[in-house]
Amino acid sequence: MRLVAYNIQFGLGHDGRYDLARIAAEVRDADIIALQEVDRHWQRSGCVDSPAVLASHLPQHHWVYGANLDMDASYRDAAHRLVNRRRQFGTMILSRLPIVSSRNHLLPKYGTLTQHSIQQGALEAVIVTERAGPVRIYSTHLSHLSAATRLPQVDALLAIHERAPSEGGAWCGGHPEPDAGWTEGEMPPMPAQAILLGDFNFEWNALEYDRIVGPASARYGRLNNLTGFVDAWVAAGHREDEGATIPERKRIDYCFVSSTLAQRVRSSWIDADATGSDHYPLRTEIDL
Repeated sequence: MRLVAYNIQFGLGHDGRYDLARIAAEVRDADIIALQEVDRHWQRSGCVDSPAVLASHLPQHHWVYGANLDMDASYRDAAHRLVNRRRQFGTMILSRLPIVSSRNHLLPKYGTLTQHSIQQGALEAVIVTERAGPVRIYSTHLSHLSAATRLPQVDALLAIHERAPSEGGAWCGGHPEPDAGWTEGEMPPMPAQAILLGDFNFEWNALEYDRIVGPASARYGRLNNLTGFVDAWVAAGHREDEGATIPERKRIDYCFVSSTLAQRVRSSWIDADATGSDHYPLRTEIDL
């Protein structure tokens, strides 16, 4: 299965053009697509509904969108009728497999006095794969400000991951009135296995990286935890300090997989030919 993580910078490419069709073309071959910086009804991107536009270019994919910023963008039309509209900014997941259930988790936000600070989140999608069964997929984007603003977000993300199986699916258990319609369809799963995809805004030697994949030992190397996450880039055979997902910078976009999935990773590479954003798509092939 082909996975891609891509911060699309709301469709603004290297050439200064907004082009969502170009973004879709760069990722259309992937089975699971995790996008960050996807907006709705912002003037900078022509006030378009970007999730809907992207979905129209990827008609074979199911999709969900998580709005982390959600503000009023209503207006009055020519007849002075109210047109209710929201200006949103968030993450998106597209999948060739059906998305059984989805939740959007808001992450801790640090309120700054002068520096720009925005609400971030982690969009969750549960899919059922052929070989690995149910898996949770997350598309997330962490704070760009500092380690101090990211570490609480990492802790929150790990807490979300840890408690998810005990919370159960979108609905669980029976209902005293089975014919009332509350248990329509099969009970959705909430698996222990998960994959974190997105723009984490930290490098491999950061405290935040250690928090997710485990500490590094000078003698024994990376100490991945049995129930923690593994960097798919490393599982595919790369060094931690290799690669750049932003031109002339380091690797800050990741695919972290549950340790139980690490041996299923087949390859990982960065598509440095992509021009649709200020980031490069991070691609991972995994046997799911």
